[in-house]
Amino acid sequence: MPIATGTAEVQRSPDDPGAVTLLVNGVPSSHLDLADPLRLDFEYMQQMAAVLDHLPDGGQPLRAVHLGAAGCAMARWAHARFPGARQIAVDLDAVLVQRVREWFDLPRSPALRLRAGEARAELATLPGGSADAVLRDVFAGDRTPPHLTTEEFVRDVARVLRPGGVYLANCADRPPLALARAEAATARAVFAHVAVVAEPSLLRGRRYGNIVVVGTDDPDLLADAGLARDLRSLPVPARLLAGEELDVFAGRTAPLRDAAPELAPEPGADDD
Repeated sequence: MPIATGTAEVQRSPDDPGAVTLLVNGVPSSHLDLADPLRLDFEYMQQMAAVLDHLPDGGQPLRAVHLGAAGCAMARWAHARFPGARQIAVDLDAVLVQRVREWFDLPRSPALRLRAGEARAELATLPGGSADAVLRDVFAGDRTPPHLTTEEFVRDVARVLRPGGVYLANCADRPPLALARAEAATARAVFAHVAVVAEPSLLRGRRYGNIVVVGTDDPDLLADAGLARDLRSLPVPARLLAGEELDVFAGRTAPLRDAAPELAPEPGADDD
């Protein structure tokens, strides 16, 4: 089906009739079990869910922002997992936003508000300290748009997060994981505590895949032995690198920065 940014297709598997995969421009973007929103098939989403499960609730419903909504699999999971959750999901494609409301049984507003817009611009409109979690899962082809990987962007994420909140970014990379290392270094420039989560073979740089970058100012979240144990217990075990291991992974990689604007010549600079 045509959408504003290309095409979208919902595929059913004959071996799993209760589940669907949403493909955007031919690329799998979301997998949803229509009967069980707590089921997440994408491994990086399972890893994000494990981190969110260890967030202290503070006695208030979860407030989450999803940048890159697609089929809203993570938003459906959070709605089922955290009663009373209030979420915003942003996607660039206005037609896709409309279609996923029609195709899937998504929570209604105010539980889940869908916005069509550019992720960074929509993030800038949100109040400071208004979210417990910001999840970035935005792709153009197989890469995240560069302006959503920079220190300036991550600082705006930190502005939107409440104290103790968490930033979760899906970074797709291939050996030698230069982008993932740079994203970890960028998060480290903003947050006091940073980790990366992925399958061990991927962290060793053996293949293309998804790495989750985690940033928080909560000193306890990434040090929680239960989180590391839950990640190891996933159907595809994952490893968490934090502290000195994260320092080794990121090395001396410089944070990613917004491109400097081109300066216009001063009046008369080219005059004879």
